[in-house]
Amino acid sequence: MDSMFRWKVTDEIELQVLEQCHAEALCSLTDVNRQYLRQWLPWVDSTRSAANTSKFIASAMRQFADNNGFIACIWHRGVLCRVIGHHGMDWANRATSLGYWVDAVHQGKGIVTACCGAVVTHAFTELKLHRIVIRCAVQNLRSRAIPERLGFSFEGIARQSEWLYDHFEDVAVYSLLQTGATSGLYKLT
Repeated sequence: MDSMFRWKVTDEIELQVLEQCHAEALCSLTDVNRQYLRQWLPWVDSTRSAANTSKFIASAMRQFADNNGFIACIWHRGVLCRVIGHHGMDWANRATSLGYWVDAVHQGKGIVTACCGAVVTHAFTELKLHRIVIRCAVQNLRSRAIPERLGFSFEGIARQSEWLYDHFEDVAVYSLLQTGATSGLYKLT
């Protein structure tokens, strides 16, 4: 778990900025969860090898180096179980959107809620952002529960806004403003 940038979210949860040393483990995690992830994420079929994963990681590392947000691995008790990150930064408007995906085994343990809370807190306190958006497929109730638990406002449904292999998906849009955020949700150390 060597990484240039780590955050401790809880005693059991740690975030590490995505690096090439994570390629094999992340590719394996995607393979194990392929059928589950494919229900909601459009990139699963194009990510079939460590080389595909390595290209994604190179892009994530450029994003981080360019001060355009970060993508991080989520570790629970030393086991890679998820990924979370910004979809780039809109510095002019002090805004970003968050994305995350989870492996089936680690669902229902509050891990993603804690990590999203930590990333949101960091975005508002350290990065001085004003607005954060989370988008989830309307039918992905587990994913939608995250912004709802964290006090995001439901803005509406972007009808048929994401192509998912052979059909368009409706996407629920949630936002949280810095002025409406509950202080001290989570801290990164």
